[in-house]
Amino acid sequence: MIIVVEGISAAGKTTWCRAHAHPHLITESYPADRRKQPETGRATARYWTEWNVKRWGDALAMEEATGHAVCDTDPQKLHYNWGMFQIGVLPESQWRLQLETSRAAVAEKRLGFADAYLVKEIDPIVARQQRDNDMSKARDRFDLNVQLQPSLIRWYRQMDAILGGRVHWGLPETGLALGAITPNALRYDIGAFDAFIASLETGTA
Repeated sequence: MIIVVEGISAAGKTTWCRAHAHPHLITESYPADRRKQPETGRATARYWTEWNVKRWGDALAMEEATGHAVCDTDPQKLHYNWGMFQIGVLPESQWRLQLETSRAAVAEKRLGFADAYLVKEIDPIVARQQRDNDMSKARDRFDLNVQLQPSLIRWYRQMDAILGGRVHWGLPETGLALGAITPNALRYDIGAFDAFIASLETGTA
């Protein structure tokens, strides 16, 4: 099983993952040279897709070794570019390039859908308080993350409709209930991927 934990910065996902999934955790991580990359262009889209493929591969290896993996943030991470496009920070052309490279990776079974998604929606005021109380992370893009929350929630609501109820809202205080999660037959289904993206553009599923 592969389980994804999602939410904006300071929503509490990393704290929850450390408390309930430490032996199976695929941490949130970024390439060391990311700030040297241009903001736009096909090479940039490929760069980020390959990093996401690496994290998905790490999740597959953990799943193979221990039975399940818990990812702090979605390895696919396509929602970030879509959200940035939605709020006008990223041009549509770059969203399309990221979509193109990510779709190719799904078709090649190098990226896929998880078996379950735990998504935490949080009041921005509460998130800001939690950020201020946690000095372990810089969170230099916190305000941007707050702006992205509506598109993040929409992304996973549409995904839930396409995948048939694999998105769970909130982070359970008692931890994972693995017995309630079944394998996702649509893990690499390119038709489901296309239907999901189409539903984002039409608002229907």
